[in-house]
Formats: sequence, structure tokens, C-alpha cells
Amino acid sequence: MFGQTRRYAMIEILKNRQITLSLIILGGLIFMAVFAGVLAPYDYTEKDLQNRLQPPSSDHIFGTDHLGRDILTMVMYGARASLFVGFAVVSVSLSVGVVLGVLAGYYGGWLDEIIMRLTDSFLAFPSMFLALAITAFLGQGMENMMLALIVVEWTVFARVARGSTLDVKTKGYVRASRWVGASNSYVMIKHILPNIISPVLIMATLGIGNVILAAAGLSFLGLGVQPSTPEWGAMLNAGRTYVTTAPWLMLFPGLFIMITVLAFNYFGDGLRDALDQKMKNIELEGRF
Repeated sequence: MFGQTRRYAMIEILKNRQITLSLIILGGLIFMAVFAGVLAPYDYTEKDLQNRLQPPSSDHIFGTDHLGRDILTMVMYGARASLFVGFAVVSVSLSVGVVLGVLAGYYGGWLDEIIMRLTDSFLAFPSMFLALAITAFLGQGMENMMLALIVVEWTVFARVARGSTLDVKTKGYVRASRWVGASNSYVMIKHILPNIISPVLIMATLGIGNVILAAAGLSFLGLGVQPSTPEWGAMLNAGRTYVTTAPWLMLFPGLFIMITVLAFNYFGDGLRDALDQKMKNIELEGRF
């Protein structure tokens, strides 16, 4: 049954043009980030004060910043930092949230109460405000920013995992597995996790875009990465002083933030549509 479900999912995903287009864009961005050292026309540490604030030209396609650095090069290396933060934060948040959510939903009782009340405590604060407060307390730096975003993001995955676990654990195959003597850990790993992966993956895909946007916001406010590290939000912060005289300093990093977040959001929406269609197909086949 699970193999059939997986085949349906792959068919629906491959048929979805929204997913295909999003994957092409995201693949290009990831390729640019990974091979920035090869693709970038200049060294991002190279400063040329004589050519500072130059508009886009054949030598500098995106222009230069206030230190004479090539903006295209900065954008390429900035993609590496922004995507790393997005994937790393969501990976850790997903791991923590899914483990806690599955434990809460499967065991219930006092464990469920403790985990969910802890989750509600974090959700009581606006996410960006909480991230700002944690980052301001810990200090500037990529590691502190990532830790703050993990503290904010894990709650979403915990609630989704718990809700899905409450539904799956009532299924007949889960009860049958427990009746024949399967351990709780076996049931959670073999039956619960594979059947809650769809909503979790959708939330993870959407979450990467949200984290990249939040990280850019924190860096724009001066609470993210160090100014010497190329990152899209830090580039926006550096360019805001020259927004009227050299708008390209903010235009290009802002454009790449928008494209990246939209691509992840469209991919997540397409994935949700494909998986929903897959479930409808399975239900229809079950009726006949």
C-alpha cells in the first residue's frame, strides 16, 4: 500500500507544472550558491573604492556597492548564506518538532499536555518579535540568528506532527500492529512516521521560504550575519543609505529574496495539491 501511495505521489508531482517550474528555479539558485566560487566574476572580498556605486554596466552587470564590490558576486555568495540558513534551520526545527509532536500525539496524557503547553507558550508571542528578542539577547552572528529561528520554527512542525499522529494512530493497521505485540518505538517508526511525512514535507518546503525571509529581515535590522559576510538581508541593510542615489544596491538582493521565497512557496503549494490529488485517487480506487 505504501509503495502504491508513493507511486501515485511521484506521478502527480511530475504532472504538476507549478512544481516543475519551481524546481527549475530552485535548482538554478542552489547551483549558483554551491558554485559561487567558480561562477562569480570577482572576489567578494575585493574592494575598489575608485569604482564605488557604479551603475549596472558590461563590467559589473548588477553594478557595484559603496565599497566598490561587484554586486553580482555578492548576490551569488549571498545565496549560499541565505539558502544554508533556510535549509539548516528547517532541518533542525523539523527534527525537533516531529519527534516531540509524534511523542505527544502517540502517548497522549501528561506528556501531551507538557509538550503542547510548551508549544503554546512559544506560539503566544509573534514569531518575528520572539526571534528579534532572542537574537538581541544572544548577540549578532549567523549562529545566534539560526538558533533564534529554530526556537521559533519548531512549534509549527510539532503541531502538524501531533495532529497527523492523532489521526494515524486510530487506523486499523496501527491497532493491529500493537495487538500482535509490536513495541511503541516500532509502531512510531514503521507506521506513524511514514504516514505523516506528507504534511510535514509541505510545511518544511513552505518553512524554508519563511526562514529565508525572516533571516533577511533580521540581517536588515543588523541582528543577523556579520557585515563582512555576503547575505541578502545584510546587503539590503548596507544599501538602504543609498536607496535614492544607487537603488541597484537594494534592487538585486531584494529581487533574489522575492524569487527564492516565491519559488519555495509555489513548490510547497504544488506539492500540497499533488499529494491531495494522490489521496483522492487512492480513495476513488478503494471504492471500486
